[in-house]
Amino acid sequence: MKIPLPLFFRSSSMIEQILLEKSCEAIKELYSQSVAPELIGFEKTKKEIEGDFTIVVFPLTRYSKKSPEITAQELGHYLQKSINDIKEFKIIKGFLNIILTESYWISFLVDHYKMKDFGIIKERNIRPVLVEYSSPNTNKPLHLGHIRNNLLGYSLAEILKANGYKVIKVNLVNDRGIHICKSMLAYMKWGQGETPGSTGMKGDHLVGKFYVLFDKHYKEEIKSLMEKGLTEEEAGKQAPVYLEAQEILRKWEAKDRKTLDLWNLMNSWVYKGFDETYKRLGVNFDLIQYESATYISGRELIMEGCENGSLIQKQDGSICADLRNEGLDEKVLLRADGTSVYMTQDLGTAQQRFEEFHPSQMIYVVGNEQIYHFDVLKLVLKKLGKDWASRIYHLSYGMVELPHGKMKSREGTVVDADDLLDEMFRTAEETTRALGKVDEFSDADAKKLFNMIGLGALKYFILKVDPRKNMLFDPEESIDFNGNTGPFIQYTYARIQSLLNKASGFRLQASGNLKHLDGSLNVLEKDIIKLLYVFPQVVMQAGTEYSPARIANYVYDLAREYNQFYQEIPVLKEEDTVKRTVRLMLTSFTGDVIKRSMAVLGIEVPARM
Repeated sequence: MKIPLPLFFRSSSMIEQILLEKSCEAIKELYSQSVAPELIGFEKTKKEIEGDFTIVVFPLTRYSKKSPEITAQELGHYLQKSINDIKEFKIIKGFLNIILTESYWISFLVDHYKMKDFGIIKERNIRPVLVEYSSPNTNKPLHLGHIRNNLLGYSLAEILKANGYKVIKVNLVNDRGIHICKSMLAYMKWGQGETPGSTGMKGDHLVGKFYVLFDKHYKEEIKSLMEKGLTEEEAGKQAPVYLEAQEILRKWEAKDRKTLDLWNLMNSWVYKGFDETYKRLGVNFDLIQYESATYISGRELIMEGCENGSLIQKQDGSICADLRNEGLDEKVLLRADGTSVYMTQDLGTAQQRFEEFHPSQMIYVVGNEQIYHFDVLKLVLKKLGKDWASRIYHLSYGMVELPHGKMKSREGTVVDADDLLDEMFRTAEETTRALGKVDEFSDADAKKLFNMIGLGALKYFILKVDPRKNMLFDPEESIDFNGNTGPFIQYTYARIQSLLNKASGFRLQASGNLKHLDGSLNVLEKDIIKLLYVFPQVVMQAGTEYSPARIANYVYDLAREYNQFYQEIPVLKEEDTVKRTVRLMLTSFTGDVIKRSMAVLGIEVPARM
């Protein structure tokens, strides 16, 4: 269950609320019937139709007992008489299209263009929301899937902050388990004392190399055992290197000093490597937890559940949850040898988080292959009597892939995050230099811009897609200064800043002289103002749906509309001081909203390009 975000309008000037209240009043006076505002069909008028807001009249005929057209006519006249900001109305069948005065839109612009927190709610005194993302394993470097995870998690946290929530960004590091022991075993067998310093490799890549080496030997042993008549499943369980890795896991849980020393050493290499990648990616965390410190709490929960009959202990000693009545199966929570599984530590982690923070919700940003896992987690917690299990929400996302042959990773199968970030920087540099956008930049400023554009391209391309969908990421396509891309929006912002810098010598018309103007806005200007007007609602919708894509696609629409305006309408060359003032205000407001939108996506915008 998602957290309920506040369903209120964020500015006293928002006219939707007035229209809804007056519509209810009209129905009461015209037809002697009462209706709640939320029952009135209300929407933005479609762009191809003249109007600003549309009231769907069909449902209201039950109160009027008249045709949709007559009902719309009567309602339209009532609203126009009651609200000074309504210029006129149009009726298309059962749709009442309200047209506001241009002075209303100009007043909105004048009142809001300097608001630094427009669209953003200040933090409210309510229970926090925990957002878990990244959650890497310490046996390999971050990869392409982690990039989508980190970008979604970071942006969601920023969007929830913009909706007034206190957010705790959490990274749960999977630093224990059989997969970690596989890298340790490979290092013990074939490492020959290598270190990040002696090899020149990032620590996470060095440890990942040994994980791949383990897998190579493991597959060779499985093949050899299968040639002796074992099934693939039997061979996998009896392969010598796998049995050795299991023994390391048992030693680790028994706190064997030599095993723990190697574990700490290799993990320290990985953490340093992760930190470098996170810094490059521009994401951070308020809290880092380690599964090695949470699985014990999970074991305690499981043992309590076993004692009170909520869970079942099998004859082999393993403990499981019987979820067959819930449409699932039996889920092992502790193995027969006493070692824990993923679910063990996730139970303990959830318990610790609830006890420490009492959050209104715990959001887990994890791939959609783990949907079953989180269904089980919530069901097991409910069996254990934890009524707060309903506060757990799994934000699942689809896979992200690269076009075949576009880019190879070190290992040939998984695209490392560092490799992709390097590729984005190179592509940004090549594209930006070819377009002549850094001809007057110093080397340091040019490098900073290439990084900003490369990261902006990567982040925007990933975040503009609905999180639930699988996606194909093309590095070259993402860096296009003319398409639905991050660089296009970044360039629009830089263009706006350039215009505003040139306008610094112009005297603005007094704002009080602008508010009561009418007939001075053209269609392009009005369309941009209307887009700026809905920004607070877009932020709220993105928070309600947990979808950064809402912000991404909104800011692209805004940048595209502004570019059309910029190409067709003079600003600095406009001789009419009133019109020039309105256009400069509109330009400044647009730049601020672009910057604010991109910020919640984790994307920087350049002051010049």
